[in-house]
Amino acid sequence: MSSSPSPSGLEAAFIERRAKLLRFLAARGAGEAAEDVLHEVWLKIAAADTGPVASPLAYLYRACDLMMIDRYRSARQARKREKDWTEAMGGAVPGVSDAPSPDRAIAARQQARLAAETLDALGARPAAIFRRHRVDGVPQKRVAEEFGVSLSTVESDLRIAYRALAQLKERLDEA
Repeated sequence: MSSSPSPSGLEAAFIERRAKLLRFLAARGAGEAAEDVLHEVWLKIAAADTGPVASPLAYLYRACDLMMIDRYRSARQARKREKDWTEAMGGAVPGVSDAPSPDRAIAARQQARLAAETLDALGARPAAIFRRHRVDGVPQKRVAEEFGVSLSTVESDLRIAYRALAQLKERLDEA
């Protein structure tokens, strides 16, 4: 039975603190890629010709930090290249406008008008509550406070509005 030598120095610190290094990377924004980033860090460290390290744990944290900085810079550069390329090419597809066709624009305006009419037919309060919550993005609890009604009333009015809009969508899809 052959026994491999026990890890020492930097490798021992890496193995011992692996879970903490993963949490550190996750906190720095690596998310689900923390495992991959940690693997990259180890490959980079293992390939480097370093001598004895006085503070292996600090060295590992610094290596993880630098790897995250490299990843952020790389991602930022990729976004910038993509943006520059898109701008240089004049849009997603050269020679084709990103704007909807006139027919689609007319149909969208008609559908928006029908949706507004459908909401208005429900009554002033349900329509206003729907718009305040869905269009303005105000939380239901705050909408209830603003309208002086209970949270269950807001939820009920939203259900009524959702049902009416779903029925409108079904009618439009059938046409």
